Amino acid sequence: MRVSTSQIYSIATLGMSQAQSAITKTQEQMATGKRVLSPADDPVAATSILNLNMEIARTEQYKKNIDVAETSLNLEETNLQTVVDLVQRIRELAVKAGNTTVNTAKDYDALAAEVETRIGELLNLQNTRNAGGQYIFAGYQSGTKPFVDDGGGNYIYKGDEGQLRLQASASVSVAVSDSGKKLFVDIPSGHNTFNTSESPNNKALPPAIITVGQVIDQEAFDKLYPDDLVVTFTKTASTINYSVTQKSNGKQWLVDQPYTSGADINVAGTKFQILGNPYPGEAAIAADLGFGAVGAFDFSLTNTPISIRVGGKTETLLLDQNVTNAADLAAAFNTPANAAKLANLGITVDATGFHSPTGLNIVVGNGTADTDTALGFVTQGAGTSSVNLPFAFAAPQDFSVTPHTFQLEVNGKTENITFNQNITNATDLANAFNNPTNAAQLARLGLTVTDQGIVSASNAVVTIKGGNTMLDSVTGLNTQGVGTSSTRGRLVTPGDSFFVESTDKQGLLTTLSRFNEAMKNVEDTPESKAILAELVAKTLTNLENSITSLVAVQSEVGARLNTLESSKDLNLDVTLFSKTVLSDMQDLDYADASIQLSMQSFVLSASQQSFAKVSQLSLFTYL
Repeated sequence: MRVSTSQIYSIATLGMSQAQSAITKTQEQMATGKRVLSPADDPVAATSILNLNMEIARTEQYKKNIDVAETSLNLEETNLQTVVDLVQRIRELAVKAGNTTVNTAKDYDALAAEVETRIGELLNLQNTRNAGGQYIFAGYQSGTKPFVDDGGGNYIYKGDEGQLRLQASASVSVAVSDSGKKLFVDIPSGHNTFNTSESPNNKALPPAIITVGQVIDQEAFDKLYPDDLVVTFTKTASTINYSVTQKSNGKQWLVDQPYTSGADINVAGTKFQILGNPYPGEAAIAADLGFGAVGAFDFSLTNTPISIRVGGKTETLLLDQNVTNAADLAAAFNTPANAAKLANLGITVDATGFHSPTGLNIVVGNGTADTDTALGFVTQGAGTSSVNLPFAFAAPQDFSVTPHTFQLEVNGKTENITFNQNITNATDLANAFNNPTNAAQLARLGLTVTDQGIVSASNAVVTIKGGNTMLDSVTGLNTQGVGTSSTRGRLVTPGDSFFVESTDKQGLLTTLSRFNEAMKNVEDTPESKAILAELVAKTLTNLENSITSLVAVQSEVGARLNTLESSKDLNLDVTLFSKTVLSDMQDLDYADASIQLSMQSFVLSASQQSFAKVSQLSLFTYL
């Protein structure tokens, strides 16, 4: 076999290169102290090393979580202890206040002054922030101030019931917060009680407020419990009134009582006040459907039914009397049988026509030609409806020469109406509204138009605006600028409302607020002091319940801290074990590496010397 010179060089070069690579790798291992430099070195070991590094990183994160959790829980524990100490002090004051035979109104003023100071301290504690500026008792809404003074002794909780948790180990998750609702609001009450609040839809500016109130007749209130009360405001002429109804069944406890800001409202064993100027709403404007030119007809010979619809109710009345004039017609509608049906519809009939004091539109239909004659308007088929925005045609105007576009608005929705024809009378006016283009816009607004005016099927307020003097003339309305809104058939606009909601829980701030208000208002009379003594007894019970609840949460917080301590120890063991196994798999044995490096260096040296000798061999040497 012949070995060429080029082969000798290639084999020698490859051998030396491999030997040099082995030396380089060993040197890198010794420099880094690691046996496995890449997955190719040991694929199985590389996978295990990756998993172990991830486990160590996770454990380090658990350690950081535990540090954060301990800080949060220690802050909560400190605050809870401060609150417990504060409540203990309030309980001492309540015990003093219970001595009604000795204390005078001035003594109670002094006690109330300290309680009011303590309420401010408690409010600050319940709004505690951590080092990051987050409210610790706001649940998940940590950026929102949880407790807000709503006025009148009421305090509103703005947070939620969320509870923050952190992972302390692979298998342990620990709660690091408690919501203010759980701690300070949902405290069992020693008696049935109530909370007061304003409707979020109230319109008064500045808003009127309802005071925290108190139960003054427990037996009477227990009969209402667990139902709620609603206080609503209405306007009658220039007088602002309020009514109190039971929420579940609409039972009226107080009806149209004159309102005075700050006056006591006593109902169903409760006492509270409303302060400020509530929005009273707007009184209803009656809907009217007047008789036309009343014609004579003897219905006693031909009894004739006719339908009247008001809102969602329909009644069929029977005309069975001789009608010669408007008074006879009114009498025919007010026979005993018909009168009961009119009362069910909530309307009245007199010599001028039909009247709906609630503002609901009146529709008279399903009549005959005879009833058309008697009433002076169309009663057949769909009949005739009262209008919400009546016309008063004044003078003809030719819109074909000068077209004009104006607006109709219903419930915030606006449509453009265009007049481009000659209008000479009320019928032309109705036809102009009802041409194909305008009719589509009217349908979208839920409106119909007759020669009498504009009708809203839902009794919504209709506004005509954006007009000019020509439109004013044909409608008899002020249509320019902001225009004119419904002048008939306008429903009552609800006023502000307030809620008295029964509950078997009472917040800590509410308990202190009621205690404070009672001492401020006590008088040096046996009756007044008897009421105070009853409230003091309730206050002591509720304070005891508050302490019990807070101490229970303190125990929970202590248990969580113990869990964190155990998790910390577990994580240390996990980290130590993982690092030990990682070291066994990854770290280099320097003694073995040194021997290996020496052998690799020897191999490289031998390869180099052999190549030097072999490369000098030639046949010419032997000639």
